[in-house]
Amino acid sequence: MTTHADLVFTGGPAFTTDPAHRGADTVAVRGERIVAVGGSEVRELVGPRTEVVDLAGRLLVPGFTDAHVHAVFAGVELGECDLTGTTDLKEYLSRIAAYAAAHPEREWITGSGWSMESFAGGVPTRQLIDAVVADRPVLLFNRDHHGAWANTRALELAGLTAGSADPADGRIEREPDGTPGGMLQEGATGLVARLVPQTTTADRVAGLLRAQAVLHSLGITGWQDAILGVFNGGPDVSDAYLTAARDGRLTARVNGALWWDRSRGAEQIPELVERRTKLRAGRFRADSVKIMQDGITENFTAAMTTPYLDSCGCATANSGLSFVDPAALRDHVTALDALDFQVHFHALGDRAVREALDAVEAALTANGPRGNRHHLAHLQVVHPDDVPRFAQLDAIANLQPLWATHEPQMDDLTIPFLGGELASRQYPFADLLRAGTTLAAGSDWPVSSPDPLQGIHVAVNRTAHGEDRPPFLPEQRLDLGTALAAYTAGSAYVNGLDDGGTIRVGALADLAVLDRDPFAGPPEEIGGTGVALTYVGGERVHES
Repeated sequence: MTTHADLVFTGGPAFTTDPAHRGADTVAVRGERIVAVGGSEVRELVGPRTEVVDLAGRLLVPGFTDAHVHAVFAGVELGECDLTGTTDLKEYLSRIAAYAAAHPEREWITGSGWSMESFAGGVPTRQLIDAVVADRPVLLFNRDHHGAWANTRALELAGLTAGSADPADGRIEREPDGTPGGMLQEGATGLVARLVPQTTTADRVAGLLRAQAVLHSLGITGWQDAILGVFNGGPDVSDAYLTAARDGRLTARVNGALWWDRSRGAEQIPELVERRTKLRAGRFRADSVKIMQDGITENFTAAMTTPYLDSCGCATANSGLSFVDPAALRDHVTALDALDFQVHFHALGDRAVREALDAVEAALTANGPRGNRHHLAHLQVVHPDDVPRFAQLDAIANLQPLWATHEPQMDDLTIPFLGGELASRQYPFADLLRAGTTLAAGSDWPVSSPDPLQGIHVAVNRTAHGEDRPPFLPEQRLDLGTALAAYTAGSAYVNGLDDGGTIRVGALADLAVLDRDPFAGPPEEIGGTGVALTYVGGERVHES
């Protein structure tokens, strides 16, 4: 007797890398899993209660997994002062003033999204905010969240003066006499952020649910949250995940990366073990540890093998920051690996990438292969000598493709200060692929758009959708199938979902229906693709 399917997709191509099912146009689901992949023969599973989705030529893909995202932070920020979508200074100030006027009850004005390109040298001043809001403290993170813009009142409340020392992991930008100028870099943001009234658990749960709706609308069925813990004065968002997972409101599959406090050492490892045990419910777990090894190129804190240049093109004495001592990093990663933690590295500069790979190698030498799927996120600059090491060490390249474009922050604040050799090594996606590296992908939202299809567009074209700019290092392009696989199978692999990220019999029915088949059009139109339907475990979680 034939047991009918609960759900059947038919009438359009399915993205499957299985040679036996290439060309499949029908997929059947029963319960949470795919039970058949093929052609007309699969339609025999359609019964009187089967939901049939007519693809009408649209592409069925595995649900996207974002391998590096800050979902709760992004969701909370959606309710704050939003400076995204513009680079116009007057517009920033207008939005700040309007938000303050609309929220007289707020003790602090907080938000994010401004771009460094909007200010000379990438550094805004306190006086600009003072002109529109002077009576209340204001703290606004930039779009990459590695720096924050504060007004005078916020700096005063934090007790920052010309005599205040820079923290070891950050920098206070200053006026000529040493007075804090309003821009705080990296760890210095915490000097002010620690004073901002903390969100409540209810606020964070609301932010998570807001973010989840956005991510599901983009075909995302799971993700790795890249910071669970207290970071730069911000709250630990673990409670939001645990609350929503326990009561069933978390429909996505989420792995959390526990924050490695870079002001401490190995003494925190037992605490991480305890947290891993406690943070497990429903579709949520926290099996990864996030180590931020360096900063970003735009503020010269990404760790490089050669020094940054100054505005005249001369070498400086600065080659960036290694937030964790490289020798200690090797010991810490070896200990974490032995406890079967995955390590999720933030590594932008080529020295940070090398230090992270050295740590993975030390763990492999000491512990043998344990299959913990360590991954390095961002990878803005990778030294050619280190490209083959990814495959040799089974280290995964976690790409944020949207950043691999010509835009003002790249052209004005990065390339001139890296110099030709370093600048030519940026985002070497194709080199990593050719070397046999496993590729995963993510967005770093709210740093940049969470839309996987926009990231895929840039990975293939090396320019943003709809922008008339030359491609950025076009020899590093990926083909569409490879880019799509990175956002699905690759990122699912990072998250330990061996039965996810693919369309095959027995796999989880985490699926998305695109509004077209991007393989059928030119590469320049990939970014015009949208998502019509999203399913997690065979249950519909989004319909456009």
